[in-house]
Amino acid sequence: MSPTSLRPPRNQADPRAVPWWTVQWLILMVPVAAVAVVSYWVFTDRPVWLGAAVAVFAVGCLVIAVVAPRAFYRVERWEITDDAVYTRKGWLTHTWKVAPMSRIQRIDTARGPVQRLFGLADITVTTASSAGAVKIEALDHGMAAELAERLTAITQATPGDAT
Repeated sequence: MSPTSLRPPRNQADPRAVPWWTVQWLILMVPVAAVAVVSYWVFTDRPVWLGAAVAVFAVGCLVIAVVAPRAFYRVERWEITDDAVYTRKGWLTHTWKVAPMSRIQRIDTARGPVQRLFGLADITVTTASSAGAVKIEALDHGMAAELAERLTAITQATPGDAT
């Protein structure tokens, strides 16, 4: 089963993923922008050209924190069928990950502290592949639990040795 024979996945992350991802980006970018501004203020003679560059950098960090989650939401897709779990991500380079049901070894759900505030969870489907696990991010936590149960039932009923 190759990605070219699959239709694009139908499902998106939960809409609450956008604010969750925005918070994650802000947790990363606000300190980066703050360090740039404080460094400019403390460690330089404050030349105007450097101040302008630092201001553009700091504003750029905040813009990225707001725009990137919306961009991710538009392109990340996932789907679970009776035959496989597959995801597609990426703007310029579409990255497909496909896990046939017969190769699934493990199904995990995870909810970090910030994720719990938004009522979201991730599902990670691990196979014997060296390419790594298939991860479906930012699902409603109830839906994630149901999908994990469904995947478990399908994989148990699917013949194969998962290797």
